[in-house]
Amino acid sequence: MTNTFEELIAWQKARVFILHVYKLTKGYPDDERYGLVSQFRRASVSIGANIAEGYKRVGKDDKLRFFNYAQASLEECRCYIILSSDIGYINQNEATTLLNEIEITSKFINSYATAIVQRKQWND
Repeated sequence: MTNTFEELIAWQKARVFILHVYKLTKGYPDDERYGLVSQFRRASVSIGANIAEGYKRVGKDDKLRFFNYAQASLEECRCYIILSSDIGYINQNEATTLLNEIEITSKFINSYATAIVQRKQWND
């Protein structure tokens, strides 16, 4: 049992991904500041924020909804990684690393959501 969202491995993995996105997007062209950089950063932050918010929700359906939002933000980031690679803002190695981080984070979110679904006693 965890006491805070920071103890969730899913959130810890999301945090690593967020920091990686911020570090890489510092190198994007200035004209992308309000375009791809802004969208990519917001989507990455949304992953961690939705895990945190879902963690604190009381109802099972509410919790699962926020974990679903986190998964959707992961997919949004996948799109930005592919575009960033296609445009040449990141190299293939960086893209592969980010995509692997997405997969790992997604698996932990899914595991946590599955545990919630399978929990027999719930105070809804």
